[in-house]
Amino acid sequence: MSSLESVDLLIPLEVYLAAGLHIGTRIKSKDMMPFIYRVRPDGLYVLDVKKIDERIRLAAKFISRYPPTKVVAVSSRQYGWQPVEKFCSIIGGRAVTGRFIPGTFTNPRLPHYIEPGIILVSDPRADEQAVDEAAKVGVPVIALCDTDNRTSYVELIIPVNNKGRKALALTYWLLARQVLRERGDIPPDGDIPVSVEEFEAKPEVY
Repeated sequence: MSSLESVDLLIPLEVYLAAGLHIGTRIKSKDMMPFIYRVRPDGLYVLDVKKIDERIRLAAKFISRYPPTKVVAVSSRQYGWQPVEKFCSIIGGRAVTGRFIPGTFTNPRLPHYIEPGIILVSDPRADEQAVDEAAKVGVPVIALCDTDNRTSYVELIIPVNNKGRKALALTYWLLARQVLRERGDIPPDGDIPVSVEEFEAKPEVY
């Protein structure tokens, strides 16, 4: 990955590496093979940082085309709750954290019914119900996918460590910043007034 040092990334390479966005699992799915850079001696697959960066940019561009209230971000896993809620508070989207109640996207009679324009899920395996319902109503799905994920019904894959606290925090922080840049809410090189640490789940809570 040393060749990346000359590539124009959203943040310095060492920040990506320190947060572990590139560290995958010991399993690789066929769907994720194009995003895998190498396998470490300990058996962990490593994701390509350049592709992570490219997909975050692409996802932000995609999300920015939708009205903020039509953007729904989902995380059933606890480490994703804080990043998802912070992301939505910054871009004006809607967060769905904890257990995803069946019918949320498909049953208008339910009090918690949501009609999304696009959904962003933190893990297509853990958030399978949300992905399935989005597919039924024809809503595009962007998903944070680790090396072991299958990607059925996913329109846009963001290859990333979707289990680590720091990795999730940085991913959602970058997405929030890039969405605001794409919308023109902040300059193309502008920052958001919220630190990455504020996106990070606190381990002692869980």
